[in-house]
Amino acid sequence: MCGIAGLFSYASEARVEDATLVRMRDTMIHRGPDGAGNWISQDGRVGLAHRRLSIIDLSTAAAQPMANEDGTVMVTFNGEIYNYRPLRAELATAGHRFRTDHSDTEVLLHGYEEWGLDGLLARIEGDYAFALWDEKAGALHLARDRIGVKPLYFSLQDGLCLFGSEIKAIVAHPAVRREVEPMAMYHYLSFITTPAPFTMFKGIYKMPAGWHMTVRKNGKITAKRYWDAVPGKGFDRKAIRGLDDEKRDRFYIDGIRSRLTSAVEKRMMSDVPFGVFLSGGVDSSTNVALMSRYTDQPLNTFSIGFRDHTELNELEYADLVAKKFKTKHHEVLIEESDMVGYLDNLIHHQDEPIADWVCIPLYFVSKLAHDSGITVVQVGEGSDEQFSGYGSYMSYLRIYRKIWDPFERYVPGFLRPAIGATARAVGRNVRGLAVHADFIDRAARGRELFWNGAMSFWDIQKEQVLPASRIPVPKPPEALIECGMLPREYLDADSFGVVHSMLDALDRAHPGLDPLTRMIHNELRVRLPELLLMRVDKISMSVSLEGRVPFLDHGLVDFTMDIPMADKVRGGEPKRLLKRAVEGWIPDEIIYRKKMGFGAPMAHWMRGDFGERVEREILASSLMQRGWFENDVIRSLCAEHRSGRRDNSLHLWTLFNLTAWYDYWVAPTRH
Repeated sequence: MCGIAGLFSYASEARVEDATLVRMRDTMIHRGPDGAGNWISQDGRVGLAHRRLSIIDLSTAAAQPMANEDGTVMVTFNGEIYNYRPLRAELATAGHRFRTDHSDTEVLLHGYEEWGLDGLLARIEGDYAFALWDEKAGALHLARDRIGVKPLYFSLQDGLCLFGSEIKAIVAHPAVRREVEPMAMYHYLSFITTPAPFTMFKGIYKMPAGWHMTVRKNGKITAKRYWDAVPGKGFDRKAIRGLDDEKRDRFYIDGIRSRLTSAVEKRMMSDVPFGVFLSGGVDSSTNVALMSRYTDQPLNTFSIGFRDHTELNELEYADLVAKKFKTKHHEVLIEESDMVGYLDNLIHHQDEPIADWVCIPLYFVSKLAHDSGITVVQVGEGSDEQFSGYGSYMSYLRIYRKIWDPFERYVPGFLRPAIGATARAVGRNVRGLAVHADFIDRAARGRELFWNGAMSFWDIQKEQVLPASRIPVPKPPEALIECGMLPREYLDADSFGVVHSMLDALDRAHPGLDPLTRMIHNELRVRLPELLLMRVDKISMSVSLEGRVPFLDHGLVDFTMDIPMADKVRGGEPKRLLKRAVEGWIPDEIIYRKKMGFGAPMAHWMRGDFGERVEREILASSLMQRGWFENDVIRSLCAEHRSGRRDNSLHLWTLFNLTAWYDYWVAPTRH
């Protein structure tokens, strides 16, 4: 895992300066403390840079940027290719000569030569973001892995294409102005992250998961999605036709077990020490159980708890698993003062707001692992999305069954506008009913029920804080719209457009899908890559630690996307199939205990001195002086929360992250 950066002067007279490339690259020393490299083309129009965190093939021969035999193809690469050994053997048989002992990076170069970009991306399995320059074709290729485990940002301006693993590398270029993108900010208030390809910076975009883009010397820019989380790739439905419930379950369980075992084994690939985050839940405990099979040394496991809110701790369950598998277990306890002391570091490393307070405990457990000599950890992200492990998913499914479907069938169309208008009026006047009113309004207007598993401001609430009429229409590069990477619906001050653009395309390609499959598809397009995986990457890499996510091996995702809702949630039990699949691997008391979730006591922290700081800094932010927000409403949210009348902690944390980001990255006094 590393940091990459670079630029291509495809329609500009500007030439790459080594000092500028170094400045961009070295904003990310934390991503690669083990080495650094630059490459500039002979004509000075292309520059690639790399910061190295050595994990596979620690020799200097594996340093980057890396060239093919004749220097006509160059690559800078962040991530891991887990199936590089069989691909390397296949390429060697085809006549390619390898100069490194066992670098996975070199497989990208020869694989591109042999199969082209599409063929390469179809074959590699891993977590990656890379930039590849093809001198003969005069083309720069940028690609992000299928699921979005690794980030990749880019900017197209004044004939320059700039890219980097982090936004801070791009804004280090003198041609880039730091400005907020109001439409991204508007969508962020709903999703607590910016939906790709938007970022909070005007003119800077993030490659969506499963996409690649090509920029050519003639100025032509093309991009396409090469993978998506959709049914039809995991197994042939004929395999379960006619099977009773128990036999279908056995088919699913066998498929899950084999794919998950393979996914964990692949991710044990490392030439440096590795470990695993252990919460004591099903996912992390399963990682420990499977990882223990592939090492003859005690695993290093890492857990975190709260010193000031012990009711949130799961340390006893983590300790139970650690003892069963005889791991070398490490724990750290934090409290409010630790959180407060970390905030400036958090804002710096996030690059743009990620309003998930899990970033705080994640940082301290990542630091614990790094300080213990570990470079690679496995984490449990992605299981809840695939197997319906969140309680909110089950609530949405009940609403679909008991309210949504009857409303669709029995409420006459001519009554729906009046019902929606009434609901909106009630929601605006009675804040405690705003979410319920939004549900009714969505039904009345024929909108999707489920937008995101982590909504902050629902539409009625958002309109009171940031009226849509105040948001200017963005002017992105037309090439991003033409290729479909940036749907036109994203350009409207209506966050339903983000949801609709995804699900409308899904419904056209796969009509008649059940509600849960559509929900999961939605999550794998926005919340998972741009919030949950982004937080893992940004926070773990801030301490030079690589996180790997076996539950998001694309073979497992393809398989689970083909399991229908009726079988996933039969009997109303969350994670039913996964729990059955891991029986015998981990203790039943871990499998069937009540789910707690990995969080932080932010609601409590915000009711004391920290809450006063949050209100003060939000309202004093220069962002609030721009006339977009309703400051009186924000004051009311703060007062309600501190008094205990209502839990507005997510709203306030969302706003605090936004204003802290603005004052750190954009406000002139903080450049």
